[in-house]
Amino acid sequence: MKDSGYFYFNPDYLIFEADTTNEEMTLRLGLKTETHANALHTQRIGRITIDQHYSLDNVNTSQDTTLFDDVIFLRNKNKPVIRPEVILRAVYLKKDELYNRRDHNITLNRLMSMGNFKFVQMKFTDNDSTGLLDVAILLTPLPINTFRAEMELVTKSNNYTGPRMNVSLLNRNTFGGSEQLKLNMAGSFEAQLNAINKGLFSYTFNPQLELTFPRLLVPFQLKPSHNIYTPQTRFAFAYNYIKRVNYFDMNSLLFSYGYKWKKNARITHELTPINISNTSLSNESDDFKALLVANPYLKKSYDEQFVAGESYSFTYNDPSTTEKVAQHFLQLRAESAGGLFSLINSISGNHPSPDHPGTILGMVYSQFVRLDADARTYINIGNKDKLAMRFYAGAGKAFGNSASLPYSRQFFSGGPNSVRAFAINSLGPGDYQQQTTGGFLQTGGDIKIEINAEYRFDIYSFLKGALFVDAGNVWLQASNPVNLGNPFRLNSFLSEMAVGSGIGLRLDVSFFVLRFDLATPLRKPWLPSADRWVVNEINPFKADWRRENLMLNIAIGYPF
Repeated sequence: MKDSGYFYFNPDYLIFEADTTNEEMTLRLGLKTETHANALHTQRIGRITIDQHYSLDNVNTSQDTTLFDDVIFLRNKNKPVIRPEVILRAVYLKKDELYNRRDHNITLNRLMSMGNFKFVQMKFTDNDSTGLLDVAILLTPLPINTFRAEMELVTKSNNYTGPRMNVSLLNRNTFGGSEQLKLNMAGSFEAQLNAINKGLFSYTFNPQLELTFPRLLVPFQLKPSHNIYTPQTRFAFAYNYIKRVNYFDMNSLLFSYGYKWKKNARITHELTPINISNTSLSNESDDFKALLVANPYLKKSYDEQFVAGESYSFTYNDPSTTEKVAQHFLQLRAESAGGLFSLINSISGNHPSPDHPGTILGMVYSQFVRLDADARTYINIGNKDKLAMRFYAGAGKAFGNSASLPYSRQFFSGGPNSVRAFAINSLGPGDYQQQTTGGFLQTGGDIKIEINAEYRFDIYSFLKGALFVDAGNVWLQASNPVNLGNPFRLNSFLSEMAVGSGIGLRLDVSFFVLRFDLATPLRKPWLPSADRWVVNEINPFKADWRRENLMLNIAIGYPF
């Protein structure tokens, strides 16, 4: 009824009457006698007033009034405002149209999702002179500028420890159209503390600029949507500098342009038609060059670091609630790069190949496709316990201009959010055992499969516990020219899955989770096939076994 203009109608006005005459029962739906008369008449929208600086604490005495498209806008003379046409894109109630509860809810949600307002209220009043329903939209703004600084002490499972600092400045109305401009400056220092690689360290510097528009910026006209969520267009510029002392300096420039929109509360789409990154190495040490000579796959990965392509992701995420027995999460992602450049080269008569690669502005570009899927299920057990399960699979294929995936697009396994019994990114490919290089230069793969299961339970108040088992690995494809470990084969990959298990302790204070996971390997894929299961070797009372097999992961947040 409320979707058809009956603003004052209430379901409590309905009454069911039962008639059981002649051994038959007839139900009649009627109205209670106390039903208000105005509940039986439709209401049309009258005057619409929008106050951008509404506050309960202060009476605004310095307001300007502006009429735009039959809507009255109130603004504080001394404060910045969002342009009227931008706000009206989120207002679906129109003057002289029938009241509609759906348009009411869309307006509330769209105004809130703009990210500019702390509270959004709508007040309706009868206008006795016109007989219409006047609307006042009261917007309580968030601060235009927000500054945030974070300092962390990071400890990784590759034994590197050090401070990380992140400083960000957010402007919520950059050009007067609710655009959000965020400047982020991050830096870190990490040092190896164990005896094997003591003295190795690295530091990073990562400035990033993001500009987000509360609409889809496209070169054609879009039909108005009645979705309650505001779509976004995002531009991002970033520069990453990494200093790997005794190895190399890495400089990376990144630019992306894409869209994000929600179909409903569960489904989110992200499309990035332009995604460009260029990475270059300098100050390469003799030790690093020797490593690349010994590992042609790693060398090829670092050679091809100009990536220009597009990507798409689909995310399904059930709202987290204890009322449902199970919640599900699914994310599917696809990425391709280099196709347009190869097409241009082919039209011009060139036929790029890994041996004779094509270039753009003098740079060899990567050409590949990459797909991955991340599926999770959370099963509530009782009021507080939970069984969390995750399956991840990904595959990438280099072709045309490239012989292998660029390093940044390879798959890695092992670490605090992966197979926790093994050091970060240390597994694979296949049955290959990686040699230590200070934790910086792990070898990735073309294919990745991981399976995780974790039983989470309460211990006391914010102290939580977990029992978990992880399995996974990465592989090269059989077509990859590099002979490094067994390639992926359907009849053998299960026997090459690393397996680990352990216990966890979590400090969960709702907005912050500090996680300690202690794990040990149960199966090591690099050992001979008959000796890979190492359960019978577990001996926590032996110092040598503890040193080689116990892996303590310290991380922020849950692993999945």
